Amino acid sequence: MAKPAEIQRKWYVLDGAGKPLGRLAVQAAHILRGKHKPTFTPFIDTGDHVIVVNADKVVLTGRKAEQKEWVRYTGYPGGLKRTKYRELMAKRPELAVEMAVKGMLPHNRLGRAMAKKLKVYSGSEHPHHAQKPEVWSF
Repeated sequence: MAKPAEIQRKWYVLDGAGKPLGRLAVQAAHILRGKHKPTFTPFIDTGDHVIVVNADKVVLTGRKAEQKEWVRYTGYPGGLKRTKYRELMAKRPELAVEMAVKGMLPHNRLGRAMAKKLKVYSGSEHPHHAQKPEVWSF
């Protein structure tokens, strides 16, 4: 079992260009949870940091771009907002990737801690070169 003081964290870069949204999110969640390590412990955050680049080039298969919706509620009467993923991917592709990854993490304080290690960028550049991230190929 892993102990929080013994955990070594690395940084990984995932390129989303031409990849389906779900497959990219599965790989990111896998790394964030730490399931790729032999010291994986379900109740301890053993995961690494993940940088997703080219979020604007992620694809949705089938007719998901027209049929899938992002639904949110403002808190006011009549405040239900619906946005098609076609519009969401055009305006805020980082949000679409973040939501897909967060949905695959545990829905508790452990999952929120894991989600803080996710960085998503729509272009091919990121400001985390000082951390010497490794490229994760899938």
